[in-house]
Amino acid sequence: MSQSGLKLFVYLKDYLSQLFNLSEGKERDEITIAEITKGVEFKGTNLWILIFAIFIASIGLNVNSTAVIIGAMLISPLMGPIMGIGMGAGINDFDLIKKAIKNLGVAVTISVLTSALYFFITPLHEAQSELLARTTPTLWDVLIALFGGLAGIIAGSRKEKSNAIPGVAIATALMPPLCTAGYGLANGNWYYFAGAFYLFFINSVFISVSTFLIVRFLKYPKKKFESEVTELRVKTSIWIFVLLTIAPSIYLAYNLVRKTIFEQNARNFVKNEFRFEDTQVINQIFTLNGDSATIEITLYGRPLTETEIGDIEKDLDHFNLRGAFLKIRQGYKEDNSADLAEFEEKMAQSLKADLLKDIYDKNEQIIESKDDLIKVLEERLLFYETKKYPVADIRAELAIQYPMLENLSMGDMVNSNQDTLCYAVLDFKRKPYLKDQQKIREWLTLRTKADSLIVVID
Repeated sequence: MSQSGLKLFVYLKDYLSQLFNLSEGKERDEITIAEITKGVEFKGTNLWILIFAIFIASIGLNVNSTAVIIGAMLISPLMGPIMGIGMGAGINDFDLIKKAIKNLGVAVTISVLTSALYFFITPLHEAQSELLARTTPTLWDVLIALFGGLAGIIAGSRKEKSNAIPGVAIATALMPPLCTAGYGLANGNWYYFAGAFYLFFINSVFISVSTFLIVRFLKYPKKKFESEVTELRVKTSIWIFVLLTIAPSIYLAYNLVRKTIFEQNARNFVKNEFRFEDTQVINQIFTLNGDSATIEITLYGRPLTETEIGDIEKDLDHFNLRGAFLKIRQGYKEDNSADLAEFEEKMAQSLKADLLKDIYDKNEQIIESKDDLIKVLEERLLFYETKKYPVADIRAELAIQYPMLENLSMGDMVNSNQDTLCYAVLDFKRKPYLKDQQKIREWLTLRTKADSLIVVID
């Protein structure tokens, strides 16, 4: 290498070293450790904030409001004990690890039970899209938790705090999975419970691992022990804990990667191979259980021949789907009928046993929740029916006291704040005295039993 090339290399090396230097702006190690250790505690204020945040997040999931869910995630103090586990592992502080795990367990238990209580008493039981999104973890959730954890601990180690940690809380979405688990517990849906808790576990593990890696990279001072034997035992216990934490997360991440890649390849396979003018794909299900992979396709239109199906199966290898089982549901193998209406009727009968059964099985819970909603609406309707005001009777009674009354109009109206108010408009030949107007308002309030009555006298 020439002299000028060597100088350029040294310059670039120094420039990049300064550009990516994490030591600049770094808070003193003991202060960062103290702040993370303090955030591990879950009692008093932190506990109440967590409970309120859980209620807010549960309401957001219940009404499908993204803004409310984001607000709850900003309030939530769940990041504290998770980062505390990674910090404890990084500085050989076994007591901090145990304290963080204990507090995280308390926080998780309270969060799930609080959410379950809300979803048990709420009249709205239908699972909205925001809630369903937290029941099936993907590879992207792993990556978000990993990079979010890295950003969180780096931001936490700076002198000047940024909005990175709240951003990590939003990006990794620690609270919504726990609320979704509470929904599954309240409704006896163990699939939702397991999927949501699985997502929370992935997020927690990878945030802890990210914290551990940065703590070791920044060379935070490790805890010293008086006895070398004690130090060796603690270090061994911590590494066993780290390995036990990382091992399942690697396995889970590996399975998520396999599932994501399989589903992507299967979608490309269906998109490219089932392109027929007179045959359409109306449903597709991809299943990966261990080494067993199934692609289930439901077709509508002209049934494919055995030769066409065979040609399609041969192309599985081209999409990295070797060994996958292709299951095709369709109508009759041949269609010699010239009557299109008859053919469609046969197709409907053929698909009925498969499709309708799947639809009703999968939507049984939704149907039940709709029944609950109908019941609530019927009760509200009955409530409003009983609140119809006997305008003719009220006018007659009021006219006895005030013969100058010409007309009376009454009814409920909703204002811009969505509050329901009762309006009473009275027309007189001559406007009553102020004293009489007050008596009329008091009498109408008592007579109608309206919660909020507005009287307009003209």
